[in-house]
Amino acid sequence: MIDYRQAQQLVLQQAHSFGHEEVPLEEAFGRVLAEPIFADRDYPPFPRATMDGYALRYNDLETGIRKFTIAETVFAGDNPIHMINEGECYKIMTGAAVPESADIIIRREDIEEGPATMVLKNKLSDPLPAGMLPAPSNPAFPWRLFQNIARRGEDLRAGSVVIDRNCRCEPAVMGLLATLGKTKVKVERLPRITLLTTGNEVVPVGAPISPVQIRNSNRWLIEGALKKEGFDLAAFAHVPDDQVLLRQHLQHALTGDPAQSSGLALPSDIIILCGGVSAGDADYVPGVLEDLGAQKLFHKMAIRPGKPTWCGLGPNNSMIFALPGNPFSCLVNTILLIQPYLQVCLGLPAPEPLGLPMGEPRKKRTPLDEFFPVHLSGAPVRLTPVSLNGSGDIRLGRQANALALHPAGSEDLGGGEEVLCYSFV
Repeated sequence: MIDYRQAQQLVLQQAHSFGHEEVPLEEAFGRVLAEPIFADRDYPPFPRATMDGYALRYNDLETGIRKFTIAETVFAGDNPIHMINEGECYKIMTGAAVPESADIIIRREDIEEGPATMVLKNKLSDPLPAGMLPAPSNPAFPWRLFQNIARRGEDLRAGSVVIDRNCRCEPAVMGLLATLGKTKVKVERLPRITLLTTGNEVVPVGAPISPVQIRNSNRWLIEGALKKEGFDLAAFAHVPDDQVLLRQHLQHALTGDPAQSSGLALPSDIIILCGGVSAGDADYVPGVLEDLGAQKLFHKMAIRPGKPTWCGLGPNNSMIFALPGNPFSCLVNTILLIQPYLQVCLGLPAPEPLGLPMGEPRKKRTPLDEFFPVHLSGAPVRLTPVSLNGSGDIRLGRQANALALHPAGSEDLGGGEEVLCYSFV
């Protein structure tokens, strides 16, 4: 029996990429980028107005000019026609390209426009009437060169690295990729994951059920946790407590025989089992796995719930997680082992626990590391334990949004005492 941190380390040491593939931008949402991204041009690609206002020559302000003729109105996307001279300016809109002859923008709210008819009658082909722009209200000299102008290349220079490491294609990243003109991107390939639930007492949701049977919640719990992180199952099966059938299903998952019931044409990258890993007469999973050539990394962690967990490598380097059958045990192991492994395989950092204070006391129940559901909320943040009647409680701490640790060997936790927790969100 090993410490859960040792277990995490053993699992993460096996992490590896599942390969890469190129996908269109519209299919990249939620995927993990697997290539460096470079700027295709300067950003901003032109001097850009950051305010609605009037673009003019800074030197004119320095020489005391306070009245300007509006030479042209410039909208975003326009290519201005005129070059301004002494005492002239552009009326300019946010996002427009600032002409080369201007080097400062005075905000619209900082000036008083001349009569509206004078400005509106301006035509680029007509003689330009004088639109009088009094000085801003502050009599001091409140301006600076390139005020309210985003200068060309001040964000990025052409060819500079924009993204230098793997990252998930979340909204900000997607917007950035679109800005850079990336119509296709290289992403990490998603693993082929097989899920096998076990037990004679387990029946599918919707099937007739006897008083001594339970519905297969673990299938939906684990699949839901995977989908939330962007992963899908390649295959699923439920196996009764039968060594021969268990061996068949595991063999198919390990070898990927398309003619068999698993339907996989290739070996699984990851195999997850629920149930059959403890010390009962029908707990066949560890023995069958090792008979099939799986290399055990560990069996049993010093935690509650989830102590009987078995983890190892298949003959084709498949990662195998064999979890206890109780629903909360499955959830704990998914958070502690499976999700960090998947993150690191995709080139992302493993999730780090947060250190946060308890909002109320909690009694210690065992000498093991205990994981318990909590609700993380408030400002400042506090952790409130969520009621759970053992690891088989079907409620799974439904109001919880984090998993907290009551360390081994510690006394009861007091209100305000800091503990480690893993957020679900």
